[in-house]
Amino acid sequence: MNKMNTKKQLENDLKDAMRAGDDLRRRTLRMALSAIKNAEIEQRGQLHEPDIFGILQKEIKSRRESIQDAERAGRSDLVISSQEEITVLESYLPKPLNAEELATLVHEAIAETGASSPNHMGQVMKVLMPRVKGRAEGAEVSQMVRKLLGQTLLEL
Repeated sequence: MNKMNTKKQLENDLKDAMRAGDDLRRRTLRMALSAIKNAEIEQRGQLHEPDIFGILQKEIKSRRESIQDAERAGRSDLVISSQEEITVLESYLPKPLNAEELATLVHEAIAETGASSPNHMGQVMKVLMPRVKGRAEGAEVSQMVRKLLGQTLLEL
């Protein structure tokens, strides 16, 4: 994406979707902007890019859960709709981290915090999460931290 911030990009794309009569995109962008607006009200100020990415990630996670519910209910129409919304939302996120990039960031956070055992996982996660927001899911990050802290323990 260019230098324009993500929120402004969402707003511009919403206007374009309304002009084009693109109902899926309009609906999805409105929900995302609404979630961002609610978070700004809660924070009492503008959000930074990583926070916006985190909100988009949360919206995607919510739709993935909806897909599971819809599949159990046999509602393929809802599954397709949610998958399309996920595709729209993902287009606004930065490129996801691959395992190697994530491992590098985890190693840096472990070194920075001086963590030496799985008991220090919270400290590592506190340093790491702002750096990966919107680029990796929390479960994936915690799994990598747990794995690498376990290896650190074995090396001692």
